[in-house]
Amino acid sequence: MDHGPREPDLIIFDCDGVLVDSELLSCRCLSEVLAEFGLVLSEEQALELFLGRSTKAIEQHYRDLDQVVPDGFLPRLKTRVLETFATSLAPIPGVEAAISGLTVPFCVASSSDLDRVSLSLDVTGLRAYFGDRIYTAQMVRHGKPAPDLFLHAAENMRTPPSRTLVIEDSVSGVQAGKAAGMTVWGFVGGVHYRGRDGRAILSAAGADRVFAHMSDLWEV
Repeated sequence: MDHGPREPDLIIFDCDGVLVDSELLSCRCLSEVLAEFGLVLSEEQALELFLGRSTKAIEQHYRDLDQVVPDGFLPRLKTRVLETFATSLAPIPGVEAAISGLTVPFCVASSSDLDRVSLSLDVTGLRAYFGDRIYTAQMVRHGKPAPDLFLHAAENMRTPPSRTLVIEDSVSGVQAGKAAGMTVWGFVGGVHYRGRDGRAILSAAGADRVFAHMSDLWEV
């Protein structure tokens, strides 16, 4: 299989599930807050439906079911997630060593809002590596799986899509990267892939390569 350019000019990292081990925490918060508003969704269902997607996708999901997410839901969810991250969030094992050894430019492009990404990087000690090179779904019209966010990040980093490598853990993120004309490596080292065949899931979504250990980034 073609893994893409051996030496990309830019690496774009997703945040949740790639830099920080947050996906199970996020899905647990979503399930609990929905329950507070009378909507039943298990952690497993949250993973299947919303992994790698923005809160707009949550609202659209319930609109499609002719259900309205109640007023106050999104602020409550944001508060719960930020509180949980502040006390429980950890970096992906080996990620700091991996990114500190990179010799090519890199940035973050996340479906989460800027406050959440900033907190995630601050809590896990990764913020200094990224500075202001943080791009979120708030900055574009269409979130993942549309290519808009990755194209926005690459444009701001002054790199053509064909020379860009995306690191993603979700189907929607892989699809977004491929739609942007970029090489995409799927990452399955987060705890949310325990007991799930992440390699098959992300390969089927179009990932050019799938890996489970951040030390493998040294192959770039």
